[in-house]
Parts: sequence; C-alpha cells; structure tokens
Amino acid sequence: MTFKKRITYYYDEEVGNYNYGYNHPMKPFRMRMAHSLVTAYGLDRKMNVIRPPRASARQMTRFHSDDYVEFLSRVTQELAENETDHANVYLSGEDCPAFDGVFEFSSISAGGSIAGAKRINHGDSDIVINWAGGLHHAKKNAASGFCYINDIVLAVLELLRYHQRVMYLDIDVHHGDGVEEAFYTTDRVMSVSFHKHGDFFPGSGHLLDVGVAKGKGYAVNVPLRDGIDDESYKNLFQPIMRMVMERFRPGAVVMQCGTDSLSGDRIGCFNLSMKGHAECVDFMKSFG
Repeated sequence: MTFKKRITYYYDEEVGNYNYGYNHPMKPFRMRMAHSLVTAYGLDRKMNVIRPPRASARQMTRFHSDDYVEFLSRVTQELAENETDHANVYLSGEDCPAFDGVFEFSSISAGGSIAGAKRINHGDSDIVINWAGGLHHAKKNAASGFCYINDIVLAVLELLRYHQRVMYLDIDVHHGDGVEEAFYTTDRVMSVSFHKHGDFFPGSGHLLDVGVAKGKGYAVNVPLRDGIDDESYKNLFQPIMRMVMERFRPGAVVMQCGTDSLSGDRIGCFNLSMKGHAECVDFMKSFG
C-alpha cells in the first residue's frame, strides 16, 4: 500500500527583496521566481505552504560562534569598511559582502530549515522543502562562498535531537565543506558530497577525505570532472547512495540540491539536465 507523502514547503515572500550586489552571481530574487513557477503550475496545492519563523541569534549560536553572530547582526557596508579587521576575519571579500539586510536574509534561510527539521521530528511532515536554504559553505566562525549562516548544520543538529543517525547528501557542483567540517568527527552524521574537484571552489572534498576519530568512514566524497552528463552521474549516484543507505540506515536525510550542477550554469561546469538532477531526488525518495 502506498501512502501519500505529506509535503511542507517553506517560503517567505520577503526573501526576494535582498540583494548581494548588482554583479554578484547570488540572486535571492530567483527564489521568488521559483515560487512563481511553483504557484503557476499549481504545485502549491499539493503542499502545505508555510511562512517560516525567523531564526534568532540564539538559535544560530547552536553552531556558530557568539562573536560571529553578533557581528553579523549589526554589520552594514559602512561598518565593514570601518572595521576592516573584523570584516576580514568574518566575511570573505567579494563572495560574502556586507549587503543591506544580511542578518535578516540569513534568519529567513536558517529559520525555514530549523522549522522543517522540527516538523520532521514531530511527525508533522514526511518531506520539507526550504528554497532559501542550502547555504552549505558557512563555517562556525565565518562566512564563505555566498553563505553566512549554515542552515543545514542547524537543521541537522535539530534532527539529531530525535534521530540517532542523520545523513547529509549534497549534489551541488561545489563540495559541501561547511557541513562536512561540522560533523567530521562524529559517527552520527554521514556526509555525502558529489562535486567538481580540483582547481575549483572550495578546493576540498578529496576522495580520501573520509572523516577522523569517531567520524572516520562517515564522510563520503565523490569528486567529478567537468561535463558529466545524466547517465554518467546516475551510474555513480545510485549504487553509491544505495550502499550508503543500506549500511548507515539514517533516521532522516537532509539533501542539498544546488542547481549550479545543471548544464549552462554561470558558475558550474557539469552537464546535467533538470530531469537528471530531479532523478537524484526521486531515487532518494524511493527509500521511504
């Protein structure tokens, strides 16, 4: 007997108001465009659409350092220019500018992922989508790669309150370094990342990076070459993920589906179609 999945979709209409800068490749208004497509195709009628609560500074410090969150809560472009010592430590140049509303944007992103994890924990949803989430590069003490607050780490920490084992799966073209690093020494989180490796940001995610101490063997990195297509990706993805799911048996799965792995992306270098990308999600759904 097949049961219909209960799907929750978090969306805050204000998320599209924020702007990293005119020439910056990160464009939050695309989240609003994606939402417009969701509603145009009537997909919103198949999901429970909720406006996420904003994450508080206290919630952010479950992972991030107090000093970093405090700085982020008050930073402006003018302050970053005046406090260059702090800005150089906490922000990363042009990738992570001190744009207007950066803390509020981060609170929307993190709030949706934390709330989604709580819904999974309480049995209110089977699948949760947070279009503003997936900011996988943010570190404990600093922003990195367009990411300021690591909503994924915060969501995983919430899931670990109810689940003995949680799996993190990343199909963004970039290595999920911030999440892997956060759980590199634990056997309760399995981190799996399929990404471009070599002379490419963030430069981590080597095949032999498998975790340390209790976490040894609980990080799986699949470095890939430019131009990989749907069929080649599928032939790697499915057997690897089938084995990971059979061996690790997670109570919950967090999946980062960065679309920069799609063909023609401004930053990416893979040759995946939307269908090939979506098949990864479909395959993971087959595990229940």
